Amino acid sequence: MADNELEELAAKIERDEDEVSVPEQLVLEPPPEDEETKSLYTQIHEMTVGQRIKLALKGNREARQLLLRDSNRVVQRFVLQNPRLTDDEVVMVCKNRNTDTDILRLIGDHREWMRNYQVKHALVQNPKTPIATALHFVPGLMERDIRLLAKSKNVPSVIVSRARRLLIDRGK
Repeated sequence: MADNELEELAAKIERDEDEVSVPEQLVLEPPPEDEETKSLYTQIHEMTVGQRIKLALKGNREARQLLLRDSNRVVQRFVLQNPRLTDDEVVMVCKNRNTDTDILRLIGDHREWMRNYQVKHALVQNPKTPIATALHFVPGLMERDIRLLAKSKNVPSVIVSRARRLLIDRGK
């Protein structure tokens, strides 16, 4: 289209005499955000500590995942007490290298979660896991995982030497 044709079309659009249509939601201004349209992250961020603790104890999976990254350690601890927390979520927490040491210690002290091999393995692999906790679970790992652990550069040297010692003791 030539410039004069475009100017003519623009004039028709301004007078509302055109035949061009666009989706209405792209023309209208969006309404101000209310509680329902805010993102879950924003809603949680605006909550008081008491509200976040209650949500930690009763919240759904998405809320629990966000609250596990909360800056308040008390809120993180209450997420671990949520009865709907699954083993897969606990494994994800253990694999996260940004998880707080206290949270990893609490997970290591929880008998039910320690029945899950993946949780044990993830705890031992996480460099932030307290050494005493990680050392406790090294003997319970499978041989191939102990071999990988003995060569790992991502865990404390105490854990590596424990894995090597286990391999020597087992004669492999």
